[in-house]
Amino acid sequence: MDCLLIRHGIAVPPDEWEGEEDKRPLTPKGKKRVLRAAAGLAALEFKPSHLFSSPLSRALETARLIQSVLCPSIKVETCDELTPDSTPERILAFLASLQPESVVACVGHEPLLGETAAFLLCGRASRNFPFKKAGASLIHLPGALKPGHGILRWWLEPMQLRALGKGGI
Repeated sequence: MDCLLIRHGIAVPPDEWEGEEDKRPLTPKGKKRVLRAAAGLAALEFKPSHLFSSPLSRALETARLIQSVLCPSIKVETCDELTPDSTPERILAFLASLQPESVVACVGHEPLLGETAAFLLCGRASRNFPFKKAGASLIHLPGALKPGHGILRWWLEPMQLRALGKGGI
């Protein structure tokens, strides 16, 4: 299984948002940057078989923008395991329920995504692997899914993804 972890794009700052936290949307700049990052993922020829997102607005908007560029024929599915209050263990259990040949894209939040990357790569959750907004990492999960058995394929900052989308790098 290949698992792409993607952090949501730039959202309206919490102190500028008057609605419910789970409804806080992307900013126009955030949307534009996510589209450029998605173009970078397309340049890498990443082709997911599944696209999962946290149900929070900013993640779901990010997933839909990625879908529009990368995989318009695949449905975005919300996944409670990707909410900020989830755990890397819950994400791993969810991934284990999928077919081993799946190519999965998961859109979520920090610090959960960084902790999950550490869990998959090193065997324990750690905040030493933070994701920037609209940053992504591809982790190969061979055989039976176990903590610490993941293989890092690449880790790209949002600026690098955007450059790839423009034909740079």
